[in-house]
Amino acid sequence: MSSSSTPPDQDPRTPAAEPDRRGVTLQRAAAGVREGLGRAGTFLSTPAGRTEPLLARAPKRWMRLMPIIAALGFVATLIPVTTQVLTNDYGVNGGLAGALGVAQAAPLLLAVSRPLAAWCILIVADVIGAIVTLSMGHDRPAPWTAMIIVGYVVVCLLLSLRESRRTLLGIWLVTVVVSLVLGAFRDDGGQDTSVLLIVLSGVALLLGALLRERGDAQRRLIEQETISEAERAQRTLLEERARIARELHDVVAHHMSVITVQADSAPYRLDGLPDAAREEFGSIAASARESLTEMRRLLAVLRSEDTPGERSPQPGLSRLPHLVEATVRAGIPIDLSRPELSVLTQLADVTPAVDLSAYRIVQEALSNVMRHAPGAHTTITVTLDEEHLLILVVNGPPTETPDSLEHSGTGHGLVGMRERVRLVGGTVDAGPLPDGGFRVAAQLPLLKKDSGTA
Repeated sequence: MSSSSTPPDQDPRTPAAEPDRRGVTLQRAAAGVREGLGRAGTFLSTPAGRTEPLLARAPKRWMRLMPIIAALGFVATLIPVTTQVLTNDYGVNGGLAGALGVAQAAPLLLAVSRPLAAWCILIVADVIGAIVTLSMGHDRPAPWTAMIIVGYVVVCLLLSLRESRRTLLGIWLVTVVVSLVLGAFRDDGGQDTSVLLIVLSGVALLLGALLRERGDAQRRLIEQETISEAERAQRTLLEERARIARELHDVVAHHMSVITVQADSAPYRLDGLPDAAREEFGSIAASARESLTEMRRLLAVLRSEDTPGERSPQPGLSRLPHLVEATVRAGIPIDLSRPELSVLTQLADVTPAVDLSAYRIVQEALSNVMRHAPGAHTTITVTLDEEHLLILVVNGPPTETPDSLEHSGTGHGLVGMRERVRLVGGTVDAGPLPDGGFRVAAQLPLLKKDSGTA
């Protein structure tokens, strides 16, 4: 036997249960209305598309304020004009005319930052205004007044600068439908303004969309060029570091080879070495040979496929005269000033890294002269003090058109200079001169081999 919560003498379908059902229905309807109003409020308070107002990223303050000032100008003009026209020409009550003027003009202020929300308010106010003017039955332009057309076109322009194509197409279709429906109720004596609003709003939406897309394309192009320039600079830096590492391979390999030879020959050169010392020298030689093998593998990774094998010894400052002679034959007059040979022999105690870096700095400076200042008179000055090697390369303005000569060099120029100077702990200063020339000044520390830094 089944039990039921309903008394036996009361059927759920009796009129006594109807009030409860109506109460539930009313509660659901109220909840739906509250939810709809909440969504509408969220929609109206949330910016559409971009979150910042129009021209918010402009560099000048007056540029950022210009949209607001223009909107205020339209509002201040349209409200009194709408009120006066509706009252005098259409016979609308003064209070209703003023309310319609505010409702149709005030959304222009909201359109500066939230154009889609402003359009939703404006289309409702314009439809109400059109119904009011149509109901008055005067022989006047209908269904849209001139003020409605002006305000609506302004909002369409602001919409086109912020919203997507799909949204703009939907807005225009709504405009077409509403205009045609309201135009059907117009008196035959008045001028039909529905087609005028359709055409002007379509032109405004299309023109604004084209301007916005063109601006977006230019902005993306600038951003891409900036990214490409940064990537190009980073790639140049990495390529130059790899080139420096390949050149320093000879320097480090020489030291490792010396360690290997000394460790291998020590048991034969030194008499009376204990077995433990012999084993230690053998371990040192084995570690040095293993390090050389690993260096060769690293060099193979750093060397690109199209880079030829580097067999010749790395140059130093002793080869500066040969470099200057080759550059002079290319049409660059050069004056070389360097220490006397007796002083220059002090460089024999300088680390090969400093010697190589000094030569490459002069080489890069001369390459830049040939590329950017062909024919310019150039002065190279190399001096020594107790702690530093000083290099100064100064060239004057070009005497020939740069395009008249074939470009040469690595193309990395100042990047390579800075990386080489940073490698040995020196400094470099490079920059243009007032007369159109260029100056490169490098200061490299004279790190001696016996100082433990080599």
